[in-house]
Amino acid sequence: MSSSAAPIASLLSRFKRQRPLRAGSLIVTVFGDSIAPRGGAVTLRSLIDLVAPFGLTDRLVRTSVARLAGDDWLEGRRVGRLGEYRITATGRQRFADATRRIYGGPRHDWLGQWTLVLLAGIEGPRRQQLRESLQWEGFGEPVAGVLASPTTTPAEAASHLSVEGPGELPLILEARSPDPRADHRLVTDGWDLTVLAARYTRFMRQFEPVVAWVREPPSPADAFALRTLLIHEYRKIHLRDPLLPASLLPRDWPGSAAYDVCRIIYERVFLTAEDHLSRTAARLDGPLPAPEPAVYQRFSGLRRH
Repeated sequence: MSSSAAPIASLLSRFKRQRPLRAGSLIVTVFGDSIAPRGGAVTLRSLIDLVAPFGLTDRLVRTSVARLAGDDWLEGRRVGRLGEYRITATGRQRFADATRRIYGGPRHDWLGQWTLVLLAGIEGPRRQQLRESLQWEGFGEPVAGVLASPTTTPAEAASHLSVEGPGELPLILEARSPDPRADHRLVTDGWDLTVLAARYTRFMRQFEPVVAWVREPPSPADAFALRTLLIHEYRKIHLRDPLLPASLLPRDWPGSAAYDVCRIIYERVFLTAEDHLSRTAARLDGPLPAPEPAVYQRFSGLRRH
Protein backbone atom coordinates (compact mmCIF):
# COMPACT_ATOMS: atom_id res chain seq x y z
CA MET A 1 0.00 0.00 0.00
CA SER A 2 1.34 3.42 -0.96
CA SER A 3 2.01 6.00 1.72
CA SER A 4 -0.77 8.18 0.35
CA ALA A 5 -3.28 5.32 0.39
CA ALA A 6 -2.61 4.32 4.01
CA PRO A 7 -4.68 7.01 5.79
CA ILE A 8 -7.46 6.72 3.20
CA ALA A 9 -7.68 2.97 3.78
CA SER A 10 -7.98 3.62 7.50
CA LEU A 11 -10.77 6.15 6.99
CA LEU A 12 -12.63 3.78 4.67
CA SER A 13 -12.29 0.93 7.15
CA ARG A 14 -13.64 3.13 9.92
CA PHE A 15 -16.60 4.18 7.78
CA LYS A 16 -17.46 0.58 6.82
CA ARG A 17 -17.47 -0.50 10.47
CA GLN A 18 -20.35 1.87 11.26
CA ARG A 19 -23.64 0.23 12.18
CA PRO A 20 -26.02 0.91 10.71
CA LEU A 21 -24.21 1.77 7.50
CA ARG A 22 -26.23 4.80 6.39
CA ALA A 23 -26.03 4.43 2.63
CA GLY A 24 -28.62 7.10 1.91
CA SER A 25 -26.67 9.73 3.82
CA LEU A 26 -23.44 8.95 1.94
CA ILE A 27 -25.28 9.05 -1.40
CA VAL A 28 -26.63 12.48 -0.46
CA THR A 29 -23.02 13.56 0.13
CA VAL A 30 -21.93 12.22 -3.27
CA PHE A 31 -24.78 13.96 -5.07
CA GLY A 32 -24.35 17.24 -3.21
CA ASP A 33 -20.56 17.43 -3.39
CA SER A 34 -19.84 15.80 -6.74
CA ILE A 35 -22.88 15.23 -8.96
CA ALA A 36 -24.84 18.46 -8.40
CA PRO A 37 -22.07 20.69 -9.83
CA ARG A 38 -21.77 18.43 -12.89
CA GLY A 39 -25.29 18.43 -14.25
CA GLY A 40 -27.06 16.77 -11.32
CA ALA A 41 -27.62 13.39 -13.00
CA VAL A 42 -25.75 10.08 -13.03
CA THR A 43 -26.49 6.55 -14.17
CA LEU A 44 -27.32 4.03 -11.50
CA ARG A 45 -24.40 1.86 -12.64
CA SER A 46 -22.00 4.78 -12.28
CA LEU A 47 -23.30 5.57 -8.81
CA ILE A 48 -22.86 1.96 -7.74
CA ASP A 49 -19.27 2.03 -8.99
CA LEU A 50 -18.54 5.34 -7.23
CA VAL A 51 -19.72 4.17 -3.81
CA ALA A 52 -18.52 0.54 -3.95
CA PRO A 53 -15.24 1.37 -2.11
CA PHE A 54 -17.34 2.57 0.85
CA GLY A 55 -18.85 -0.88 1.33
CA LEU A 56 -22.23 -0.13 -0.27
CA THR A 57 -23.60 -3.11 -2.19
CA ASP A 58 -25.62 -2.89 -5.40
CA ARG A 59 -28.80 -3.79 -3.53
CA LEU A 60 -28.18 -1.23 -0.80
CA VAL A 61 -27.61 1.52 -3.37
CA ARG A 62 -30.76 0.62 -5.29
CA THR A 63 -32.84 0.63 -2.10
CA SER A 64 -31.33 3.91 -0.93
CA VAL A 65 -31.88 5.86 -4.15
CA ALA A 66 -35.48 4.59 -4.28
CA ARG A 67 -36.02 6.03 -0.80
CA LEU A 68 -34.38 9.32 -1.78
CA ALA A 69 -36.69 9.48 -4.77
CA GLY A 70 -39.65 8.91 -2.46
CA ASP A 71 -38.44 11.84 -0.32
CA ASP A 72 -38.21 14.10 -3.41
CA TRP A 73 -34.41 14.35 -3.42
CA LEU A 74 -34.02 12.41 -6.68
CA GLU A 75 -36.07 11.27 -9.65
CA GLY A 76 -35.32 8.27 -11.81
CA ARG A 77 -35.69 7.51 -15.50
CA ARG A 78 -34.96 4.46 -17.60
CA VAL A 79 -33.88 3.81 -21.16
CA GLY A 80 -34.24 0.11 -21.80
CA ARG A 81 -32.41 -1.68 -19.00
CA LEU A 82 -30.35 1.37 -18.05
CA GLY A 83 -31.36 3.69 -15.23
CA GLU A 84 -30.40 7.24 -14.27
CA TYR A 85 -31.09 9.37 -11.22
CA ARG A 86 -31.39 13.16 -11.38
CA ILE A 87 -31.72 15.72 -8.58
CA THR A 88 -35.27 17.09 -8.37
CA ALA A 89 -36.11 20.80 -8.18
CA THR A 90 -36.77 20.38 -4.46
CA GLY A 91 -33.50 18.50 -4.08
CA ARG A 92 -31.60 21.25 -5.87
CA GLN A 93 -32.91 23.82 -3.42
CA ARG A 94 -31.95 21.59 -0.49
CA PHE A 95 -28.48 21.03 -1.89
CA ALA A 96 -28.05 24.76 -2.62
CA ASP A 97 -28.95 25.62 0.98
CA ALA A 98 -26.55 23.00 2.33
CA THR A 99 -23.78 24.04 -0.07
CA ARG A 100 -23.99 27.63 1.11
CA ARG A 101 -23.52 26.51 4.71
CA ILE A 102 -20.93 23.75 4.24
CA TYR A 103 -18.43 25.51 1.98
CA GLY A 104 -18.85 29.09 3.20
CA GLY A 105 -16.18 30.72 5.33
CA PRO A 106 -16.43 31.77 8.99
CA ARG A 107 -18.40 34.90 9.83
CA HIS A 108 -16.26 37.59 11.41
CA ASP A 109 -18.16 40.86 11.07
CA TRP A 110 -21.20 41.52 13.24
CA LEU A 111 -23.02 44.80 13.84
CA GLY A 112 -24.64 43.74 17.10
CA GLN A 113 -28.13 43.25 15.67
CA TRP A 114 -30.37 40.31 16.62
CA THR A 115 -33.43 38.99 14.80
CA LEU A 116 -36.05 37.62 17.19
CA VAL A 117 -38.95 35.41 16.17
CA LEU A 118 -41.79 35.09 18.70
CA LEU A 119 -43.88 31.92 18.52
CA ALA A 120 -46.43 33.18 21.08
CA GLY A 121 -49.96 32.28 20.03
CA ILE A 122 -48.85 29.52 17.66
CA GLU A 123 -49.43 26.06 19.08
CA GLY A 124 -49.29 22.38 18.22
CA PRO A 125 -47.60 20.92 15.14
CA ARG A 126 -47.36 24.34 13.46
CA ARG A 127 -45.28 25.70 16.34
CA GLN A 128 -42.92 22.72 16.22
CA GLN A 129 -42.65 22.97 12.43
CA LEU A 130 -41.60 26.62 12.61
CA ARG A 131 -39.18 25.96 15.49
CA GLU A 132 -37.42 23.15 13.63
CA SER A 133 -37.26 25.18 10.43
CA LEU A 134 -35.68 28.15 12.22
CA GLN A 135 -33.22 25.97 14.11
CA TRP A 136 -32.09 24.48 10.80
CA GLU A 137 -31.34 28.05 9.70
CA GLY A 138 -29.15 28.53 12.78
CA PHE A 139 -31.60 30.13 15.21
CA GLY A 140 -31.25 29.38 18.91
CA GLU A 141 -34.01 29.39 21.52
CA PRO A 142 -32.75 31.28 24.60
CA VAL A 143 -36.29 31.50 26.01
CA ALA A 144 -39.15 29.10 25.29
CA GLY A 145 -41.03 30.36 22.25
CA VAL A 146 -38.43 33.03 21.38
CA LEU A 147 -35.88 32.18 18.69
CA ALA A 148 -32.88 34.38 18.02
CA SER A 149 -30.24 34.81 15.34
CA PRO A 150 -27.35 37.30 15.09
CA THR A 151 -26.78 36.60 11.37
CA THR A 152 -30.24 36.33 9.77
CA THR A 153 -32.01 39.59 8.96
CA PRO A 154 -35.73 40.06 9.66
CA ALA A 155 -36.38 40.09 5.90
CA GLU A 156 -34.51 36.81 5.46
CA ALA A 157 -36.42 35.24 8.35
CA ALA A 158 -39.75 36.39 6.90
CA SER A 159 -38.82 35.05 3.47
CA HIS A 160 -37.82 31.71 4.93
CA LEU A 161 -40.97 31.36 7.04
CA SER A 162 -43.20 32.29 4.11
CA VAL A 163 -42.45 28.96 2.41
CA GLU A 164 -43.49 26.88 5.42
CA GLY A 165 -47.01 26.37 4.12
CA PRO A 166 -50.33 27.89 5.17
CA GLY A 167 -50.85 28.97 8.74
CA GLU A 168 -50.23 31.82 11.09
CA LEU A 169 -46.79 33.43 10.91
CA PRO A 170 -44.92 34.52 14.03
CA LEU A 171 -43.95 38.04 14.99
CA ILE A 172 -40.47 39.04 13.82
CA LEU A 173 -38.50 41.75 15.62
CA GLU A 174 -35.08 43.36 15.37
CA ALA A 175 -33.17 44.05 18.58
CA ARG A 176 -29.85 45.21 19.97
CA SER A 177 -28.62 44.43 23.47
CA PRO A 178 -27.16 47.23 25.62
CA ASP A 179 -24.22 45.16 26.89
CA PRO A 180 -21.90 42.59 25.21
CA ARG A 181 -22.41 40.40 28.29
CA ALA A 182 -26.07 40.14 27.35
CA ASP A 183 -25.09 38.98 23.85
CA HIS A 184 -22.97 36.19 25.31
CA ARG A 185 -25.77 35.22 27.69
CA LEU A 186 -28.11 34.87 24.70
CA VAL A 187 -25.57 32.53 23.10
CA THR A 188 -25.13 30.49 26.29
CA ASP A 189 -28.90 30.13 26.77
CA GLY A 190 -29.74 29.63 23.10
CA TRP A 191 -27.21 27.09 21.86
CA ASP A 192 -25.45 24.04 23.29
CA LEU A 193 -21.98 24.66 21.91
CA THR A 194 -20.33 22.08 24.20
CA VAL A 195 -21.57 19.09 22.20
CA LEU A 196 -20.75 20.82 18.92
CA ALA A 197 -17.22 21.64 20.08
CA ALA A 198 -16.65 18.00 21.06
CA ARG A 199 -17.74 16.83 17.61
CA TYR A 200 -15.44 19.31 15.89
CA THR A 201 -12.58 18.12 18.09
CA ARG A 202 -13.21 14.50 17.07
CA PHE A 203 -13.25 15.57 13.43
CA MET A 204 -9.88 17.24 13.92
CA ARG A 205 -8.38 14.12 15.49
CA GLN A 206 -9.62 12.10 12.53
CA PHE A 207 -8.53 14.34 9.67
CA GLU A 208 -5.72 16.61 10.88
CA PRO A 209 -3.10 13.83 10.40
CA VAL A 210 -4.24 13.51 6.76
CA VAL A 211 -3.05 17.03 5.90
CA ALA A 212 0.57 15.90 5.69
CA TRP A 213 -0.34 12.88 3.56
CA VAL A 214 -1.96 14.96 0.83
CA ARG A 215 0.92 17.34 0.16
CA GLU A 216 1.17 15.22 -2.97
CA PRO A 217 -2.27 14.22 -4.32
CA PRO A 218 -3.14 10.53 -4.00
CA SER A 219 -4.49 8.44 -6.87
CA PRO A 220 -7.77 9.67 -8.44
CA ALA A 221 -9.77 6.89 -6.75
CA ASP A 222 -8.21 7.61 -3.35
CA ALA A 223 -8.68 11.35 -3.84
CA PHE A 224 -12.39 10.86 -4.53
CA ALA A 225 -12.78 8.58 -1.50
CA LEU A 226 -10.98 11.06 0.76
CA ARG A 227 -12.89 14.07 -0.54
CA THR A 228 -16.21 12.28 -0.10
CA LEU A 229 -15.46 11.06 3.44
CA LEU A 230 -14.10 14.48 4.39
CA ILE A 231 -17.26 16.31 3.35
CA HIS A 232 -19.52 13.53 4.64
CA GLU A 233 -18.12 13.78 8.16
CA TYR A 234 -17.78 17.57 8.09
CA ARG A 235 -21.32 18.25 6.88
CA LYS A 236 -22.85 16.07 9.62
CA ILE A 237 -21.32 18.46 12.15
CA HIS A 238 -21.33 21.73 10.25
CA LEU A 239 -25.01 21.63 9.28
CA ARG A 240 -25.79 21.62 13.01
CA ASP A 241 -23.56 24.63 13.60
CA PRO A 242 -25.47 27.93 14.02
CA LEU A 243 -22.46 29.66 12.42
CA LEU A 244 -22.33 32.41 15.01
CA PRO A 245 -20.06 35.42 14.44
CA ALA A 246 -16.53 34.97 15.76
CA SER A 247 -17.06 37.64 18.42
CA LEU A 248 -19.80 35.53 20.03
CA LEU A 249 -17.88 32.25 20.07
CA PRO A 250 -15.65 30.90 22.86
CA ARG A 251 -11.92 31.41 22.56
CA ASP A 252 -10.08 28.73 20.57
CA TRP A 253 -13.35 27.61 18.99
CA PRO A 254 -12.53 24.23 17.32
CA GLY A 255 -14.93 24.88 14.47
CA SER A 256 -12.48 27.40 13.03
CA ALA A 257 -9.60 24.91 13.02
CA ALA A 258 -11.88 22.21 11.58
CA TYR A 259 -12.84 24.54 8.72
CA ASP A 260 -9.16 25.18 7.95
CA VAL A 261 -8.31 21.47 7.92
CA CYS A 262 -11.30 20.70 5.71
CA ARG A 263 -10.40 23.54 3.33
CA ILE A 264 -6.76 22.46 2.98
CA ILE A 265 -7.51 18.79 2.31
CA TYR A 266 -10.40 19.57 -0.03
CA GLU A 267 -8.35 21.93 -2.16
CA ARG A 268 -5.45 19.49 -2.44
CA VAL A 269 -7.60 16.56 -3.65
CA PHE A 270 -10.38 18.37 -5.51
CA LEU A 271 -9.04 18.27 -9.06
CA THR A 272 -7.68 14.73 -8.78
CA ALA A 273 -11.05 13.57 -7.43
CA GLU A 274 -12.71 15.26 -10.43
CA ASP A 275 -10.53 13.12 -12.70
CA HIS A 276 -11.90 9.98 -11.03
CA LEU A 277 -15.44 11.29 -11.36
CA SER A 278 -14.94 11.96 -15.09
CA ARG A 279 -13.54 8.47 -15.66
CA THR A 280 -16.06 6.58 -13.56
CA ALA A 281 -19.39 8.37 -13.88
CA ALA A 282 -21.66 9.19 -16.80
CA ARG A 283 -25.23 10.10 -17.68
CA LEU A 284 -27.49 8.15 -20.02
CA ASP A 285 -26.79 10.64 -22.78
CA GLY A 286 -23.03 10.75 -22.36
CA PRO A 287 -20.21 11.92 -20.07
CA LEU A 288 -20.76 14.24 -17.14
CA PRO A 289 -20.46 17.91 -18.11
CA ALA A 290 -17.59 19.99 -16.77
CA PRO A 291 -18.01 21.35 -13.24
CA GLU A 292 -20.07 24.55 -13.08
CA PRO A 293 -17.92 27.63 -12.36
CA ALA A 294 -19.51 28.22 -8.94
CA VAL A 295 -17.90 25.06 -7.59
CA TYR A 296 -14.50 26.79 -7.65
CA GLN A 297 -15.78 29.31 -5.10
CA ARG A 298 -16.04 26.64 -2.41
CA PHE A 299 -13.90 27.25 0.68
CA SER A 300 -13.14 30.82 -0.46
CA GLY A 301 -11.73 29.72 -3.81
CA LEU A 302 -10.24 26.55 -5.33
CA ARG A 303 -7.44 26.24 -7.85
CA ARG A 304 -8.61 25.40 -11.40
CA HIS A 305 -5.31 23.85 -12.47
